[in-house]
Amino acid sequence: MKLWEKNFEINAEIERFTVGRDRELDLYLAEHDVLGSMAHITMLQSIGLLTSDELKALLAELRDIHAMVLRGEFVIEEGIEDVHSQVELMLTRRLGDVGKKIHSGRSRNDQVLLDLKLFTRRQLQHVAEDVKTLFDELIRQSEHYKNVLMPGYTHLQVAMPSSFGLWFGAYAESLTDDMLFLQAAWRMTNRNPLGSAAGYGSSFPLNRTMTTQLLGFDSMDYNVVYAQMGRGKMERNVAFALASIAGTVAKLAYDACMFNSQNFAFVKLPNECTTGSSIMPHKKNPDVFELTRAKCNKLQALPQQITLIMNNLPCGYFRDLQIIKEVFLPAFEELRDCLQMTAYIINRIKVNEHILDDPRYDLMFSVEEVNRLASQGMPFRDAYKKVGLDIEAGQFKPCKEVHHTHEGSIGNLCNDHITTLMQDIWDGFNFLKVKEAEEKLVHNS
Repeated sequence: MKLWEKNFEINAEIERFTVGRDRELDLYLAEHDVLGSMAHITMLQSIGLLTSDELKALLAELRDIHAMVLRGEFVIEEGIEDVHSQVELMLTRRLGDVGKKIHSGRSRNDQVLLDLKLFTRRQLQHVAEDVKTLFDELIRQSEHYKNVLMPGYTHLQVAMPSSFGLWFGAYAESLTDDMLFLQAAWRMTNRNPLGSAAGYGSSFPLNRTMTTQLLGFDSMDYNVVYAQMGRGKMERNVAFALASIAGTVAKLAYDACMFNSQNFAFVKLPNECTTGSSIMPHKKNPDVFELTRAKCNKLQALPQQITLIMNNLPCGYFRDLQIIKEVFLPAFEELRDCLQMTAYIINRIKVNEHILDDPRYDLMFSVEEVNRLASQGMPFRDAYKKVGLDIEAGQFKPCKEVHHTHEGSIGNLCNDHITTLMQDIWDGFNFLKVKEAEEKLVHNS
């Protein structure tokens, strides 16, 4: 069954090529297609295109289909082109001609736009929750190990004193910027394209404000041409936000792999997060973080993939956009896997509290000595030269106490301010509004 079917046969190979993976990928969108249809037909009844009895019957069947989706029982049958066709077919089988009325004032173009927005909105919330969980673990470990010093590096050379409080906290604060990017993606996503039809509106007197409110959107994509132009643009913008998070996690994974190695021995990863060698019995390889690093690096290519698919398209709908689903829809699950694995490891990671017993790190206290001499009145450049000459002569004796007090330093991590910053961003999402709208649509329609 195809919603556009006419009186001619479609070549099977052409159909295979054009449908592609749509039937498989549309399962991601099934719940959201049903929610969108509930809102759309509620609006259709309000403008006289459905009777109250027809609406009641359709909503009851859509609620049943929605429950099927949640139970994992919904399938797109062989020969059915997409999720939209499957839902309409199920309604027509159960209700006859009434089921054929749900497409009035709607195109598959704005239907899939809506499905993608609802799906993406839900996934952005899940990603935000996972980012917040990882953030909380990082802040907790930053506080727990705030007094444990470690070497800081520049050019991969031992440079200056750092601390595990700084190391964990740095990644926590990085996630606040990522979350801000995620919130921007959420706001651009949380606008209603339904009613734009094939990109030029409809002669039916559609009430787009009503469907916007029913679905819990902040506003609508007002211009119907722009609503269609938003296909691909939304995915690209969201992909940049996902890539920003992936960049933070990939860097953290790299650090952890390096610090876990015998040559550093700064941290010990949980045994269950490592694997062994088939030939070397002593090996404990950081495979979880290595795979996390690779997956996150792959996710950082996602914006470019989407850009290159949609890059040279004029306004209006083109079938090219279908291919974006193949790289976009699975990306959320992959990033969430990485976030959850990283939070698990950070919760259980063990820190070496005696790193600085090794004399190889003595020289990182040279700047502390320069600053001490400068504080006593010696010109900074003279103090720098004196300490440098002492090092060259093998006479430098480090004092391994540090007294950093300024904001964001070893002795003043500002974790409370970073936590407040994250909470303010979190509160700005207003996830509750969306949840309440969707629950009301399903249970009280």
